[in-house]
Amino acid sequence: MNDQTAGSAAADDAADFTHAGQAIGGTSPAMTAAEPDGAPRIAVLDILRGIAILAILFMNINDMGGSLFASFDDVRHFGWARQDQVAWWLREVIANGTARCMLEMLFGAGMVILTDRVALAVGTRVVMKRYYVRNLLLFAFGLVHIFILLWPGDILHTYGIAALVAFLFRRLRPRLLIVFGMAAAVLQFAGGTYGYVSTVQTQARVAAIEAARGAGRPVEAADRAFLAKIAKNKAARAKSKAEDKARIIAEDKARTGNFRTWAAYQWSVTAYLESRGLELLFVWEAAGVMLIGAALYRLGILQGSRSRAFYWRMTVIAYGVAIPLRIIGAAEQMRFDTSAKTLWATTEIARQAMTLGHVGAVNLLVGTLVGARLLRPFVAAGRTALSIYVLQTIVGLWILFPPFALGLYGRLGWAELMATALVIDMVLLWLANAYLKRFTIAPVEWAWRSLIERRRLAWRKPRAEPRGRLEPA
Repeated sequence: MNDQTAGSAAADDAADFTHAGQAIGGTSPAMTAAEPDGAPRIAVLDILRGIAILAILFMNINDMGGSLFASFDDVRHFGWARQDQVAWWLREVIANGTARCMLEMLFGAGMVILTDRVALAVGTRVVMKRYYVRNLLLFAFGLVHIFILLWPGDILHTYGIAALVAFLFRRLRPRLLIVFGMAAAVLQFAGGTYGYVSTVQTQARVAAIEAARGAGRPVEAADRAFLAKIAKNKAARAKSKAEDKARIIAEDKARTGNFRTWAAYQWSVTAYLESRGLELLFVWEAAGVMLIGAALYRLGILQGSRSRAFYWRMTVIAYGVAIPLRIIGAAEQMRFDTSAKTLWATTEIARQAMTLGHVGAVNLLVGTLVGARLLRPFVAAGRTALSIYVLQTIVGLWILFPPFALGLYGRLGWAELMATALVIDMVLLWLANAYLKRFTIAPVEWAWRSLIERRRLAWRKPRAEPRGRLEPA
């Protein structure tokens, strides 16, 4: 979130895009005017942020409009007609996790921009204090999002914590930042590969034992013990599956009851997710990708400072890795069975690669006249990202899908959910652009930054001075 001061109304979006296009030619990135608190803005980063914050609704709306636990159990719970399958495939291959990944990268870039700016202004001794206050306040906003607006899928509190961790590594060289940032992906690849190989070997051994038994050969004691262990594990999985289905039924009942049952259940979901240790995994993932984002910013990649040839290579390579992995992973999920899946090992690598492909594609588009015009509105979305994120929750959770208001919970399939998200985002994109024609900073951003600065920031644009009339001679 960044751009114009009250006194720089002339620095409009068209100028931002002219500078952004020049930046991709290899010059320094376009530093547009600053927010009322002095935070600088870079046009391309705002575009990326705007796209990411709007895209994240495609990942959240199914958890707003249907059972959150159904996403963990069986995606067919939301409907599985032909149009639903197409919508799910597009979401899974193009968007799954990439909006969150892009926001994490941009958070890392913001960390570099903000801490460098503060260090130059007031010295390095107070950098940590100011940055920690900033993110502890973001953490508090996330808690409001969870417990007041009742959204258990909030990312603000996670990013607030992750930023405190990533900050400690910010001075490392870009290569080291990338190495540390890739730790989660590497460990997931190693663990997933082990799980894949182990599952294949287990299934092969079971098939061999069953074949021997079918041929009338005696089963050895070790094999009988092995089969007993497999049967025990299968029974445990069946029990877990039954518990998941019961949880979905309970969620459907609570979220279509009344305000009390709905609110209580939303809080219980947060407690359940925390009890499973998922928060630690989310923080680790976010902190790691923030470090990668910091490195990409220092290398001039995120903000469009590299050549067009570089972005063409980056985009082709990234999509060349990500798209096949995503398609294979989606096809594996479509089997709806317990066989070994490569996605156990490749999910995070594919997510990061797909995000880098999107970053490269955006930077290529910004360097063209048509692309710049198409992407111009997303600057405003990037500058109002926090407010848009909260508005998505208000519209989805409090208007469309609560047990009151429109009460559409559980009534929409995948295709309808994705279409609804698209319509909401189009309205929010228009609203962001209309809002910034009159104001310098969005409401949630204004509250957050005012608390950080401990003063009320200006939020209205100054009215243009009327031109004096020429008096007749």
